Amino acid sequence: MIRTYSELQKLITFEERYNYLRLKGEVGKSTFGYDRYLNQTLYRSRRWRRVRDEVIIRDEACDLGIYDFIIVDKIIIHHMNPISKKDIELNSNDIFNPNYLICVSERTHLAIHYSDEALLQQKPIIRRPNDTVFW
Repeated sequence: MIRTYSELQKLITFEERYNYLRLKGEVGKSTFGYDRYLNQTLYRSRRWRRVRDEVIIRDEACDLGIYDFIIVDKIIIHHMNPISKKDIELNSNDIFNPNYLICVSERTHLAIHYSDEALLQQKPIIRRPNDTVFW
């Protein structure tokens, strides 16, 4: 299944978007191992920094692009579809395609990769006058 931002946008709630992206049991799948330098080179490239900025602006620095979920610390640009060593070596355009990228918080990124909903950010409770009884 190829995940896209255009499909993700059709999902209204944070929970629906999370469920669309979570990896469902792919934890522990081998990633880059000794070739980790490749993805570090990618993330330092001018092309990546340009597309990263574009995605942050598009998503307004909000977790999963949901307006009420502003990311207040580190913003991670998540590849909706896992990338491989070969993708990086071939400089695949899919790596840089904003339709395959989304802003996430660090906690949401971990929740997606580890399928652990307990890590997800909770929406703040909106307080209203007289909503608390002291006794």
